[in-house]
Amino acid sequence: MSALTLSGLIEVSAERLAQAGVSFGHGTQNAFDEAVWLVLWRLGLPLDTNLDEVAEQTVTPEQQGACKALIEERIATRKPAAYLTQEAWLQGVSFYIDERAIVPRSLIAEVLADGTIDAWLSDQTTRVLDLCTGNGSLAVLAALAWPEVQVVGADISDDALAVAAINVERHELQERVQLMHSDGLSALPGPFDLILCNPPYVCQASMESLPAEYRAEPELALAGGTDGMDFVRQLFKDAPSRMSEHAVLVLEIGNEVDHFIAAFPELEVAWLDTSSGDDQVLLVSREALLAL
Repeated sequence: MSALTLSGLIEVSAERLAQAGVSFGHGTQNAFDEAVWLVLWRLGLPLDTNLDEVAEQTVTPEQQGACKALIEERIATRKPAAYLTQEAWLQGVSFYIDERAIVPRSLIAEVLADGTIDAWLSDQTTRVLDLCTGNGSLAVLAALAWPEVQVVGADISDDALAVAAINVERHELQERVQLMHSDGLSALPGPFDLILCNPPYVCQASMESLPAEYRAEPELALAGGTDGMDFVRQLFKDAPSRMSEHAVLVLEIGNEVDHFIAAFPELEVAWLDTSSGDDQVLLVSREALLAL
């Protein structure tokens, strides 16, 4: 095996990923960024390594072989890279992840980090619910953003809750983040001052055309019925009774905005700006939900 620099190895790996036609969207958006992630991880280098400083570093044949094997595993299994490394990053925070839970990528993390929703909160905001918590990432981020609040992370999947427990402990938040099994809001009497929810919202037609990388994730966390709004309909019915008087609900609906508007044409919501646009995350008040 000929000598390669680190930058050369990354380029070769990116070309291999691109040729194989893998799909992205679980932390990276292109073959080069995915190659950087996998190569640095396999070599034991920090993911925030300055590539300019190490670009000409020589990679041994053994290291090349290890990286090539990982790239080939990514291609053969079509598993998201995060499942192979068992680590995902959201707003600069590291989380453990495996196949028991969906890879964390919620845009709600952005509005937690940048203070977008702070204007709707007050010193009365003390109880936060992260519904459909998955690996617990939003529950952890909420606890980190607001040190004075108590957070409940709830999910119907015991497997996902087991992963979430790892992350709660990893960030030493056992005293402030409680994990609960619940089918929607059924086991959650509240009241909550803020509800965060990244629900299963992918419509049936989109589910049928998902790349293999997304089909590697728990279907329960993605499939939202014919129009993607099955879970949301029940949530909107149940939420007001679990919300305090001035509570708000922050909901991600991804690319299903047309289906959302068709399902709730009269509902007054505030759309929140994210890196993916201003029509994928919304905020709705208890008062607006009561008017449905």
